[in-house]
Parts: sequence; C-alpha cells; structure tokens
Amino acid sequence: MENKVLITGGTGLIGRKLIDALLATNYQVAVLARKPTKIKSADVFLWDVEKQQIDETCFENVHTIIHLAGAPVVEEKWTTARKQAIINSRVDSTKLLYNSIRNQKDSMVKNFISASAVGFYGDCEDEILTEERAPGYGFLADCCKLWEQAVEEGEKLGFRVVKLRTGIVLSTKGGALPSFDKPIKMFVGAALGTGKQWTPWIHIDDLVAMYVESLTNPTITGSYNACAPFPVTNKEMTRQIAKQLHRPFWPIKVPKKAIELLMGERAEAILMSSNTSAQKILDAGFNFKFARLADALKNLYNE
Repeated sequence: MENKVLITGGTGLIGRKLIDALLATNYQVAVLARKPTKIKSADVFLWDVEKQQIDETCFENVHTIIHLAGAPVVEEKWTTARKQAIINSRVDSTKLLYNSIRNQKDSMVKNFISASAVGFYGDCEDEILTEERAPGYGFLADCCKLWEQAVEEGEKLGFRVVKLRTGIVLSTKGGALPSFDKPIKMFVGAALGTGKQWTPWIHIDDLVAMYVESLTNPTITGSYNACAPFPVTNKEMTRQIAKQLHRPFWPIKVPKKAIELLMGERAEAILMSSNTSAQKILDAGFNFKFARLADALKNLYNE
C-alpha cells in the first residue's frame, strides 16, 4: 500500500494543512503525537522522544515518513539547556524513527522527507545561496547541520531522503507572520537592524504543495531551498506588509542593539541574511502559486 504517509509534527501549523492536503488526494495518514489527540480521518500514535519510546505499530503499511517535528526556535530564551532541547528534538526524534524502523522485519518505508531550515547557511549577507553551499556559522547553522546529518542516515537504509530548507512560512493562522505584523498593526512598523538582511519566505500553501510534490515526484532527492523565487529584504517585507494592512511604514530602523537587548541570542534568527535561490526546486518541476511577496500577502490578508 503505497499511499499511506506517517507525519511527525502533524498538529503544528504546517502539519495540519499538509494532513488536509493529503487526505484530499486520497492518501491515508498516520500521525505521531506526544499526547493523545484526535485528528479527523487520521490514525494517531504516541511517541516520547526524550524517553526514546514509540508505538511501533505506527509504521504499518507506511510508505513515506514526513518529519516535521521540532521544538519552536524563537519562542523561549536561548539558554544552554534550551538550545540543546532544540537540537535534541530534531536529532533524537530522527534517530528514534530510524532505530524503530530497523526493528521492523517487514518495513515498507521507502521515502523520508524532512523539514530543515535556511538557518543552515548562517548569516551570508548578499551571497546567493544554493543548496551546494557549505553550512555556515552560529547556533542555527550548527543545529541545522546536526539535524540534516541525522536525516541523511536514512540513505544507509536505502531511503529516498529529501530535506526542505524552509524560510519564513507566511500564514495568518500562526508562525512568524502574526509576530511580524503585530507592530505594524499598532502603527509602529519599521525595519529591523539595518533592514538590508535578506528574508527568504514562502506562502504556506506553496510549502504544503512542495511537500506533496516531494512525496509524489521520485526524482526529488537531497536538499532543496523551500523558499519563494524572489526573497526580499527585511525592509521590503515590512513595507509590503504595511501596505497590505494600510498602515504607515516608518523610515526609521529598530537598532540591532535594541533587538539583542530584547531577544538575546535569539536576535540571530531575525538579523541573519539568507539570500536563497529557488532554482533547484524550480528545475525539479515545482510551480509556485505565490512567487511574489505582494501576491502572497494579498492572498493571506484577504482570506
């Protein structure tokens, strides 16, 4: 049965939309969750990554695993313990999946599609970032490197492995956009830091479609920048959000030191510059519904 998919992180923003998309195209869906929950038309199984425990019946008839699970990156202060928890939630969850599959005598899993992030590249100013570039420096780059290394172990199991390095996912239902547009709605919209840092983004519908494409297109393998073809600077993103919301965009900038004072090390996630290229996923045949930021924001704010 090659139409059953197991999803981790299925109760999150992306996972919920992805489950709906898969069910709408006649896939069967199983979900791994940390606590009992009901998801319409999906089978839910429990796992505990910290204890390395999992209900191994979750793998029954599963052809593809889509791995979205991971602790939120910027919601809490980056203490040493929190940073380790962010890494462990990604690396250890991957190890648990692979070790459990090794225990299966008749596993049908052939594909492993995992989230990753553009943080892999670190802060690269104006450099155009293709998937061949080496990982950068800083906590986010280190986290993504360890994350992807864990995911790549699936190749030893004979899996087709896909890693989608995601930028800012645009949705009014959660994620970064509601935090980004809050000051703009309060009439205090301004660029952060220099405002020149490149901010790769993707409409949530395009990201979900990219996961589906990765599932259905066997030629897609390896790492891909899951970002729209036209990244913008922080200044331009702020300006365009303000335009859609009919709010002022002030020419002043929020100083880097003020952001670092407020957020500590987490400021890295906001101030780093990632000028990502989408050419590889385009060459694979993927078509973006929202290639331009203005069109994406218009769609989201007029839903």
